[in-house]
This record gives sequence, structure tokens and C-alpha cells, in this order.
Amino acid sequence: MNKLIGAVAGTALAIGTIGMTTTSPAEAAAPVKYKNCQALNAKYPGGVAKSAKATNTKTAKGKLVAAESNYQPKVNKSLYAKNKGLDRDKDGVACER
Repeated sequence: MNKLIGAVAGTALAIGTIGMTTTSPAEAAAPVKYKNCQALNAKYPGGVAKSAKATNTKTAKGKLVAAESNYQPKVNKSLYAKNKGLDRDKDGVACER
């Protein structure tokens, strides 16, 4: 009888431990530093933004203005930080298209 109780308790403990995982493997993975915008855009066609407030800009007639975009950037602060060097115009969106 004690063996049966021990086996049931051990199984419950194992199931309970599995249920405690709160992040998926994809979320837990470290952000990737891409070699260039072509590589980044293969995964994220709209580029990567550091925040939802970051907007795509361009220079027109010497002034910084909002730019049209065909794609929405992926908003991810840590991924942007890893690829900040690819944000040539420093508008908070790396590799925008």
C-alpha cells in the first residue's frame, strides 16, 4: 500500500513540476544579433522596434518626417537593443521597410 501511495505522490509531484513552467523555450531564448538587415528582414519583414511608440521616419527636404511602411515592425526591446547598430536613421526601428 505504501508503494502505491509513494508512486502516486511521485507522479503528482512530476506533473506539478511540469505545470510550473511559465515561459516557452522561444521566449526564454536570448535575442539574436543579425549580421545585416537582409538577415533580420527574413525573420521580421517590418524590422524591429524598441517600443510601440517608435515610428519609422525619413528625411525630406532637410526635415525628419513620418515615413510610409508596408510592414509592421516587431516590437521587442531586447531584440532591438541587440540589433541597434542596424538602425541607421536612429528612429527606434531597425531595418524598417
